[in-house]
Amino acid sequence: MDYSRPELADRLAAEYAAGTLRGPARRRFESLLPAHPLLREATRAWEERLMPLTAAIEPVQPSGEVWRRISERIGGGETKAASGAWNRLSFWRGLAAFASVAAIGLAMLLANPTPVPPPIVVVLAPTGTAPGAAPPASLVASISGDGSTLVTRPIVPVAIQPDRALELWAVPKEGAPRSLGLLPGGSGTVALRGKALAGAETLAVSLEPAGGSPTGKPTGPIVYAGKF
Repeated sequence: MDYSRPELADRLAAEYAAGTLRGPARRRFESLLPAHPLLREATRAWEERLMPLTAAIEPVQPSGEVWRRISERIGGGETKAASGAWNRLSFWRGLAAFASVAAIGLAMLLANPTPVPPPIVVVLAPTGTAPGAAPPASLVASISGDGSTLVTRPIVPVAIQPDRALELWAVPKEGAPRSLGLLPGGSGTVALRGKALAGAETLAVSLEPAGGSPTGKPTGPIVYAGKF
């Protein structure tokens, strides 16, 4: 199988996280995880998606009658051997039936997962304010639907001098720009914490000394900019 196919990785990860992937298939999937980042990422995503379901289950304290019947079905009390064997069989049949119903319900949930908000894409175009500092192509910034991650990629590779760095900024309508981090070669992944993008209308990239702005504010020319 081609485990680099996202749809295949997502389907296998869903079955694994839900517990419906069993036996040799489950053991094989576990053996593949160390060598396949796509499988690991898909599995982590499904585990995080399914974990909140456990919070919706209210704990129930069984009554004394329920415990008595369970004890009888697994062979307790004064039942005869044959009757006890049948009761044990009935108990496990009932448990299997319950598990089957639960698996069907979970399969329906997996077939209709909660929609994930689409990412926000911002195109940062060269400003032309620093000749030779940025190529005549854009950067593309993608903000995850949950607002936790921002990823930038250049249309073409960006070449800058070794003693310079590109720094990404969130520019609000009012107030000072907020640094989001450095972008080596124009590419980068930024974890957005707190209100990093609160009130921001524009993403901008400035040309700074190596290591970033020494003042916490843009000190060099703005070489890329794009509005939300």
